[in-house]
Amino acid sequence: MSSLERDKEVISLKYGDGVKQLRSVAPKYPSLENILAANPQVVFAGWNYGFSEEKNLTPDMLNDKGIDTYLLSESCKQANGDRGTMPPWTALTTDITNIGAITGHKDVAKKSVADIETRRKALEAAPRAAKEPVAFLFDSGSDTIFSSGSFGAPQAMMDAAGAKNALADVKDTWTAVSWERITKANPDVIYFVDYPPQTFQQKVALLKSNPASKNLKAVKEGRFVNLPYAMWTSGPLNIDGAEYIRASLEAYGLQPRSGIKPQLDIRKLNNLPGNTWLK
Repeated sequence: MSSLERDKEVISLKYGDGVKQLRSVAPKYPSLENILAANPQVVFAGWNYGFSEEKNLTPDMLNDKGIDTYLLSESCKQANGDRGTMPPWTALTTDITNIGAITGHKDVAKKSVADIETRRKALEAAPRAAKEPVAFLFDSGSDTIFSSGSFGAPQAMMDAAGAKNALADVKDTWTAVSWERITKANPDVIYFVDYPPQTFQQKVALLKSNPASKNLKAVKEGRFVNLPYAMWTSGPLNIDGAEYIRASLEAYGLQPRSGIKPQLDIRKLNNLPGNTWLK
């Protein structure tokens, strides 16, 4: 495992104390040296979620050293260079199924996929408002905003929960867009990826001070939702994130009450600021 510390609390909340016993080979993204020292049979990572030409760590390099690799489906590119070789939910369940087979845990993977599909269908069947609320995902901000387009997991989560991704027309996964995009969207809710180097408080302060965003209704009314990094990147916690998107929309009166309750109680997390909407 690598980069576990940042998400250990929410992953432990999901899977129990056994997470704390996992071996960590690197505090952040691993290097080739970290991986060779661990001597694994297979390495599972995403492109720019671990694998990177700039860091001299690619599947080909590891394959040449006798180490098998599996590339996160969400991060794969099509022949024309576009991100996304399959819809985000399909990418997720494909990865879970394949990793289950690789590790010898097909039954566990099958159960996980079935749980995700059942909960996703319940979200999609929930009553919807006549006007679909607009959501903007804010990872971080500088001279641009880092967010996610139509090929990323956040698109699938918003679709299931009943929100319109303001960047649905952006044919990419994680990418930077101009501040004009958030002005144009005038979102009903702004979602944050709880992820450094910017804190929740810094992101809110930036939105309240930037001329492009300070007068937006979501900013003026404080409609901010802060969810863990592990819920936004492609993985099993996507369905938990989707349930929280739905819960926040209902809390803000943007979707009718559905009776759906998030299965994971993020109020138990000590390292997750914000979320004043969450009772």
